[in-house]
Amino acid sequence: MNRTLVLVRHGQSEWNKKNLFTGWADPGLTEKGIEEAIRAGQLLSEKGLKFDIAFTSVLSRAQHTLTLMLKELKQTGLETIFDQALNERNYGDLVGLNKDDARKKWGDEQVHIWRRSFDTPPPGGESLKDTADRVLPYYESQIKPRVLGGETVIVSAHGNSLRALVMSLEGLSGEEILQREIATGVPLVYQLNADGSIASNEILID
Repeated sequence: MNRTLVLVRHGQSEWNKKNLFTGWADPGLTEKGIEEAIRAGQLLSEKGLKFDIAFTSVLSRAQHTLTLMLKELKQTGLETIFDQALNERNYGDLVGLNKDDARKKWGDEQVHIWRRSFDTPPPGGESLKDTADRVLPYYESQIKPRVLGGETVIVSAHGNSLRALVMSLEGLSGEEILQREIATGVPLVYQLNADGSIASNEILID
């Protein structure tokens, strides 16, 4: 039985380009981000993938990326479910700040802890553990059953919400997943076994 799950981080956003903490803010894609999303759709098309359902966050950069990919796949009418559970990690008081300015304000070590520790949140925001605590139950209840039922599923989301999923799928520790970069506009293709474990996985790049 086919059990295909594809994860894609949105293309480069305006705030990615400016090196700003984005979180739940809602900037659009840059020209580069649009190109990344289109290329992701082309790579999925070249792979021969057709989807039964899509999931994305309530943030426009992930939605726009999905729209551009589906256009390349000639699947613009695909059923799509939008949910806040797939939103990027909330960076709280850091949102909108340049990462270099944040280091000047709080110090390199403190900002590094907020960004790269698993369970230490920035002021007013979420840790990666907090993000995983909302993403993973949603995956288990809404996404995984569709995949295991034989549907081909695409998820267009964010660096940290996808980190939480990759951590669970690949059985990584909190420390290991923090070393894992999720590149913008690069599809991660998983084939799952009947128990939800990975049968195979592939990164689609040029």
